[in-house]
Amino acid sequence: MEITRTELMPGVWLNHLRSDKFKTACMSLTLLTQLKRDSASMNALIPYVLRRGTTRYGDMEALSARLEELYGAAVEPVVRRIGEIQCVGFYASLPEREYLPGGQDVLRDTAELMGELLLSPATRGGLLLPQYVDSERDKMLDTIRSRINEKRGYSLFRCIEEMCCYEDFAVGRLGGEMECQAIHYQKLTKHYRALLQTCPLEIFYCGRAGEDEVASAMRDALSALPRGGIDYDLGTDVRMNALEEAPRYVEEELPVSQGKLVIGFRLGECMEDPDIAALHVFNSVYGSGTSSKLFMNVRERLSLCYYASSIIDIHKGIMLVASGIEFEKFGAARDEILAQLEAMKRGEITEAELNAAKAGVASDLRSLMDSQGELEGFYLAQALDGADYGPMELAELAESVTKEDVVAIANSVECDLIYFLKGGGDAGEDEEEDAE
Repeated sequence: MEITRTELMPGVWLNHLRSDKFKTACMSLTLLTQLKRDSASMNALIPYVLRRGTTRYGDMEALSARLEELYGAAVEPVVRRIGEIQCVGFYASLPEREYLPGGQDVLRDTAELMGELLLSPATRGGLLLPQYVDSERDKMLDTIRSRINEKRGYSLFRCIEEMCCYEDFAVGRLGGEMECQAIHYQKLTKHYRALLQTCPLEIFYCGRAGEDEVASAMRDALSALPRGGIDYDLGTDVRMNALEEAPRYVEEELPVSQGKLVIGFRLGECMEDPDIAALHVFNSVYGSGTSSKLFMNVRERLSLCYYASSIIDIHKGIMLVASGIEFEKFGAARDEILAQLEAMKRGEITEAELNAAKAGVASDLRSLMDSQGELEGFYLAQALDGADYGPMELAELAESVTKEDVVAIANSVECDLIYFLKGGGDAGEDEEEDAE
C-alpha cells in the first residue's frame, strides 16, 4: 500500500491509500480545529446534529433508506482529539464494486451523501433544527456526566486535567459539562458556518478506486464548501518539563472498592526531535505489555497492584502510568513504579526485555495494515504531524532501536503529577478488581 496526498481545493487534502485487501472501502471527512474549552463541545456536537438529516433526507429514517439503496453503506459521526487539535467529521464504509450486482459503484453516491451531510443540513429559516440540537446536546451531556462511572478511564482523565491544568490538553474531546449545557441552536449554527469557512479538511480513502476517481467524486461532493480565511495555525503546546520541581499530588475520594493510581510524566527534551519508533519501544519496555517492567515487577513479582501499564501520547509529549491497587498499597506501588523508571535510567534493561519490546511494537504496527479504521487514524495523525512514513516503515525502525536509544529517553522523562482515587463511603456496585 502506498499513500498519496493531494490538495483538492484550498485547505482540503485527499489522502489516498490504494488497497485490494478489503471487501469494503472506507472514506472519512475530518475538520481540524484548535482544541479550546469554550468551543470544544460545540465542535463535538456538530457532526451528531448534521447526521440527523439533510435538505434532501430530512431525518434519520430517510438517511437510513438512502444508505440501504447504497447496498448497506454506513456513515457515522467521529470526534477525536490528537494532541491539542480537535478532529470532527464523518467516517464511511461502503462495499467495493467487485462485490455488488453488475459491478455497480457506490463511491460517487456515498461521497455525495457525505458532502450533503457536511454542507446541506436540515434547517428551518437557515438555522439548525432546535429539536435536533437539543436532543444531541442532551445525549452528549449524558456521555460527559457518565465519565465518572468508569473509574479507570475517569482517573486517567482527572490526572490529565490536573497535570495539564494550564493547557488546552486538559479539555476532553467532548468539552466540558457547563459549556455543553449552554449550547443553543442559533449559536451552534453560527459556529458551524464559521468552521466550514476556516477549518482545514482532511479526506482519507482506503480501497480499490484510483486516486483520480476518488478526487473527482470528492471535488464534486464538496463543490459548495465555503472557504474563507483558513486557519492553518493549528498545533500542540508540548511542554518539556514538569510544572514544579517536586511532583504534585492530587487525591480524590469516591465510593470505590479499588484505588486508582495514575502517575503523569513529561517526556522531556527527547520531544525536541522525537524518535517515534524509540518512544514506542521505550513505552513497551517500561509498561506496555506482559513482558514490561511494570507488569513483571509491580504486578507479578511484588503483587502490588491488579494492573499496571503505561501509555504515551507522542503528540502531547506525556506518559501516564495507570494502576489499580488496594488503598493501603498506595505508597509501595507508587515507589516501585518510579523505581522501575529509575532502573531504566541506569541502563538496567536486559536483552530479552528489549527484544520482546521491539517485537511487540513491530507486530502491533504491522497489524494496523489489517484494519481500515486503524489505518485511517494512523494516517490522520501522520498528516497532522507532517510525517510521511507508514506502519511498515515504522515497524522496521522499531526493530532497529538500541538499548542506548531507550535509556536516553528514560533519562529525559520527568514525573509531573501523582493522582490517587481512593475510597470514601460505600463502594459502588460497578467496581471490580481489574486484572490484565
